[in-house]
Amino acid sequence: MIPDIQARANGIRRRVLRHILDNGGGYMSQACSSAEVLSALYGAVLKIGTSVGQAVPLPFEGVPGPERPAQTGAGYNGPRAAHFDRFVFSPVHYALVLYAALIEHGRMAEDSLAQFNVDGSRLEMIGAEHSPGHEYTAGSLAQAISQAMGLALARRLRGDTGRVVVFMSDGEFEEGQTYEALAAAAFYRLDNLLVFVDANGFQCDGPIRDVGLIEPFGARIEAFGCACSEIDGHDISAILCAAGRPTHNKPHVVLCRTNPTQGLPLLQTRHPKLHYLRFTSDQERAAYERQCQAWEKEA
Repeated sequence: MIPDIQARANGIRRRVLRHILDNGGGYMSQACSSAEVLSALYGAVLKIGTSVGQAVPLPFEGVPGPERPAQTGAGYNGPRAAHFDRFVFSPVHYALVLYAALIEHGRMAEDSLAQFNVDGSRLEMIGAEHSPGHEYTAGSLAQAISQAMGLALARRLRGDTGRVVVFMSDGEFEEGQTYEALAAAAFYRLDNLLVFVDANGFQCDGPIRDVGLIEPFGARIEAFGCACSEIDGHDISAILCAAGRPTHNKPHVVLCRTNPTQGLPLLQTRHPKLHYLRFTSDQERAAYERQCQAWEKEA
């Protein structure tokens, strides 16, 4: 299982870099840091059924609703059922990475990324509720955790056995709403809420330590009443182990310490400007092309 999850994580990075090379820019550091976490989620952690979304996503025809139920992106995470998990994807600027993960795990067609950020497509650059793999429009960063907390409470009241699993970025912990949501989840003892955080130490303005204060990270999460596991976010065994930890009436936050240049040391030359990769010269683009071609040969 673990070698397969790792191979698909490598595939996520490869697909994102190929797309960036072919389209002139994209969120590469997010793919580097989160690939193992997302691959482990889809490969083992999430208890979900087979995708009920279209292999090649339908064109965008309007926001989801009773008259357009097929427009929601949640179907790519399987059908809704009391015993299945619900997956909430919070940092919607990671959308390209999520789409690559869906492809790697057989939930979306190989050529779907051709629709990315194209007028009339559901594959939004900044994911919305109609985008594959997204259940909600998360709004500004840090709002999805509040939505997920409400969903977890509703599922418990209804008697569902499935969990609510959330993927977040560490930059969202600069927002006060995150801590309010965690405090509320702890108050209601929502042990059906499982949160994975891509703690890569960066946000759009640079290293988080130069912009705001979120450390001591784990202690802060625990201070709001949640259980917290701090792990190496590139260690798939550690991810799977943390996912199975019982927390006894407490929400569980898995703090995945990650490297925003993992697997792509070339990206380190841009430090500390890692948020978005856009090539500044033909020589730089050629260097990334060589790396991508090497990955493609290995695959």
